[in-house]
Amino acid sequence: MRNYGESVSDPLLKSAVAMDAFEESRHKLVLANMVEAYGIKLDPEPAYRRPKDPEWAFMVTGYSECIDSFFGFGLFEIARGSGFFPTELVDTFEPVMREEGRHLLFFVNWVAWWRRNMPFWRRPWFELKVIAVWLFLIAERIGIAGDMEKSDKAQDNNFTLNGSKVLGVEITFPELARVCLRENDRRLAPYDARLIRPMFVPNMIRFALRFMKAPPVAA
Repeated sequence: MRNYGESVSDPLLKSAVAMDAFEESRHKLVLANMVEAYGIKLDPEPAYRRPKDPEWAFMVTGYSECIDSFFGFGLFEIARGSGFFPTELVDTFEPVMREEGRHLLFFVNWVAWWRRNMPFWRRPWFELKVIAVWLFLIAERIGIAGDMEKSDKAQDNNFTLNGSKVLGVEITFPELARVCLRENDRRLAPYDARLIRPMFVPNMIRFALRFMKAPPVAA
């Protein structure tokens, strides 16, 4: 995000991207402190390399958050109600969840703004880049799912895939999906209705739920 911000000329947008980058860095620090405090072992991160295409890297980060935050909202609510975590820890991460909601709104509205304002000759290339980003993210998550069976160590971006299992809560995917949909709507509801909401992941989940059986009603 910092790399992309360096390429932005508009002062207001540059400031917004810098704030986004600062908050993401702070989130990483909070998570790193929690992981260290609980003695959780993570695979070492690869050395950071400045992206050749800052816009591509910014889009990968933004669309990735559209996936991970959607499920993160639901898992966070499940964690809150499970009693698995101390209240103080949940309260520590509540501001992080609120900021993630704002990050999503900023990113999807940036996409809409950039589409509207970019030179017309760039639009086909931009749309191809959007498709390529989604294909990259889908392939990445398929790869993560496969790697989970090969390693005893956790990776922080595996949380979306196996988070409900480590909470000690028995929940089916349709139940989890409905919690995520509800929490996604709740967390984004307070913001200006004129802002575009991320729709791709929620719409795909709603579409998938149409083909899944509802859980049986308890007697």
